[in-house]
Amino acid sequence: MQGTVDGFSYGVVTPLVAYLMACLGGALGLRCTTRAMLVAHSWRPAWLALGSAAIGSGIWTMHFVAMMGFSVKETPIHYDKPLTYASLGLAIVMVGVGIFIVGYRGATGTALFTGGTITGLGIASMHYLGMAGLRLNGTLQYDTVMVAASVVIGVVAATSALWAAGQVRGFLWSVGASLVMGLAVSGMHYTGMAALSVHLHGADVTSPGDSPASLLAPMLIGPLAFLCLAAVVVIFDPLMVTGKPDQLRAAHKPGVPADEVTHHPSRRPQLRVSRQQSHHSARTPQNR
Repeated sequence: MQGTVDGFSYGVVTPLVAYLMACLGGALGLRCTTRAMLVAHSWRPAWLALGSAAIGSGIWTMHFVAMMGFSVKETPIHYDKPLTYASLGLAIVMVGVGIFIVGYRGATGTALFTGGTITGLGIASMHYLGMAGLRLNGTLQYDTVMVAASVVIGVVAATSALWAAGQVRGFLWSVGASLVMGLAVSGMHYTGMAALSVHLHGADVTSPGDSPASLLAPMLIGPLAFLCLAAVVVIFDPLMVTGKPDQLRAAHKPGVPADEVTHHPSRRPQLRVSRQQSHHSARTPQNR
């Protein structure tokens, strides 16, 4: 017997809030990644780790906010806590691997492809591991083609976001990239949900696990922490808003510390001195 699946039990509320959470985590993570490319090597791991945690946590929060609107008409749904939070850890680790590759190798060529692929696979893995934490009176079944499409969307979204972070074009550029990333991540989630069907069991068996309401508290704590962290970063680090300053534009490759960028003195003063010396030398015989 097939269950009646509804992914929009609360209308557009859960998709909209989920999208905002994905954008929030993406914006903070991309700015941290951009910032990491402008600082000395000693600070770079901390910024990259913060960016990884922000993106991974934002995507995880987006997923479970969206899942608040998911229901199967014929059976209640519960969640297994260890698997649920294991999906958070998996997202942060795999996103972190991709971000560290781009942070140290640059957002171009093989490094971008490798980092984007790993990050995208991390997003998809988080989604399906989180789905594995569902406990209901039935079996989850997936359409292979739609699952593959969701993975491709995740990889493309991650690669595009990392490329945007490597461009270092200022705050508005990162905001636009985070909006696109949030849309792509949300699209990946709902594509994966479209691949899902539920085959119900005959007997009505109550499954162990946490209800969606019990997961709401940690979901709210995460976005609040993101907002506080973003406010602190913006207030105390103006470079996070203005992007790459003019005097650092010589560092085209990510991985070049800001304090190693050298400034070549203008040759105009030297030219003036040379002209003055030449003029003085030319007039010396006349003075004699």
